Amino acid sequence: MARRNRDAGAELAPPAETEPSGRHGAVAGGVSVADLIARSRAQPSAPSRPAPTAPTNGSSRGHRRAEPESHSSVAVEVAPVRRALAAVDAPVALQPRPDDGDALAAGNAVPPAGKSRAGRNLPAAIAVGVGLGAVVLATLFAYRPSFMYILGLAAVLGIYEMVTAMSTVESRPPLAPLLVGGVAMDAAAWYRGPDGLVGALLLTVLGVIIWRLADGASGYLPDVASACLIALYVPFLAGFAALLLHPSDGTARIALFILAVVCSDTGGYVAGVLFGRHPMAPMVSPKKSWEGFTGSLTASAACGVLLMIFCFHEQWWKGLLFGLALAVTATLGDLGESMIKRDLGLKDMGRLLPGHGGIMDRLDSLLPCAAVAYLLLAAFLPG
Repeated sequence: MARRNRDAGAELAPPAETEPSGRHGAVAGGVSVADLIARSRAQPSAPSRPAPTAPTNGSSRGHRRAEPESHSSVAVEVAPVRRALAAVDAPVALQPRPDDGDALAAGNAVPPAGKSRAGRNLPAAIAVGVGLGAVVLATLFAYRPSFMYILGLAAVLGIYEMVTAMSTVESRPPLAPLLVGGVAMDAAAWYRGPDGLVGALLLTVLGVIIWRLADGASGYLPDVASACLIALYVPFLAGFAALLLHPSDGTARIALFILAVVCSDTGGYVAGVLFGRHPMAPMVSPKKSWEGFTGSLTASAACGVLLMIFCFHEQWWKGLLFGLALAVTATLGDLGESMIKRDLGLKDMGRLLPGHGGIMDRLDSLLPCAAVAYLLLAAFLPG
């Protein structure tokens, strides 16, 4: 009986745990919560799930509850990083839009409302062009020296537009010495000829250098360089128109010069709109084409030949060379001003002339052509 009781007691008594064994024993003995978190981070795509066995003690249940908590903590830490790296499209209002010329080149055959295929408001452009031409012709044929007032006003407005446009970048050319020097250059060209024009240019540059000293050293070089560019580009080239007007037949020379440039622009515009297929300089001016350039050469050459024969009674080939030279110069001048506008991030230099832009958008081809016309007519015509 006693032995039976001892055997029953031995059966009822729990066995002594000398060494942990099995899954729960291994977790309780050597794996911590930090190890589980490290394993879950190392393999986040396939988290290990414990076998559905009955727990034997409280510590194993505690480890089992900590395992999903470790996965949720990893998800909380990774989610903000994924949100921060997500690509977000720019709003429609901030995305770049092609201009009219780019849209038409891409196949859009319908221009925006109020504009032609070349991107202009054609009725306004024609009205402004006719009005400017009438004013110029009236000053030439009514009282020839009055053309100098129109020339001086155009130079002043062009200087102001250039200074305003360059002020949008890290350049601040001084306005006052440029305005005074611009008027002085045109007056010196009228009264003193080429020597007076060059001397006034040098004095204007010297005045800019001295004037800019008062603003300190910061930005001195770009300010002076841009001011010298404006002085050379606008009033100095405009002074050649005054040199064209100075001889006794100056009215006819100015008319030949202006009509050749107008025919170049008009011929290029018409040919470009009707037949333009091959861009000339798409990175500078996407609306200019080789077909338009051919139209410019043809129209300007025809104008030069007719006026040289009937107005100056000279050989036709002189008019041909004159027209071709002015068409090439006008195209280069237009491309040069377009390069300046693209560098400044502007579409037009101003808004003074509806359908054209600013005054510099009309002077861009006239200014360099004035110098070329003066040199050619001085060689082709007597006196």
